[in-house]
Amino acid sequence: MNRLLLPIEAPPAAAQLGFPLDMIEVHEIEELAAAVARAKKQGADALLVPGEAMFHSPPNRLPNLAAEVKLPELYLPRAFVEAVGLMSYRPDFEAIERRGAHYVDRILRGANPVELPIEQPTRYQLVINLQTKALGLDVPS
Repeated sequence: MNRLLLPIEAPPAAAQLGFPLDMIEVHEIEELAAAVARAKKQGADALLVPGEAMFHSPPNRLPNLAAEVKLPELYLPRAFVEAVGLMSYRPDFEAIERRGAHYVDRILRGANPVELPIEQPTRYQLVINLQTKALGLDVPS
């Protein structure tokens, strides 16, 4: 099974914004160190990492590899930032779960699930680890 380091929306969004984007596939967790080193060797300025489960155990593995080669990283899961990663940008999953409870309530009261509207997230969370010194970045307040 192929696991991509980028979400499927990333290539068209990068093209629209006019900057190059290289995708690196990781098939096994053992390939992660080589993939990060390859990204740096190919001139990457940063890593964009989705929430794939294989990157989570332990949560500091990928941030430590990125710090070794001085690549800033953006994650979906907040756990990477709490470990040692640089930043996370994600939908507010707690708000989504609360809305999910609203849908359960409506269905249990007789609403037809097919007729319920599909909602998009309206709140996002940006988390920045100001303690990340290995990258040599100054994060403005």
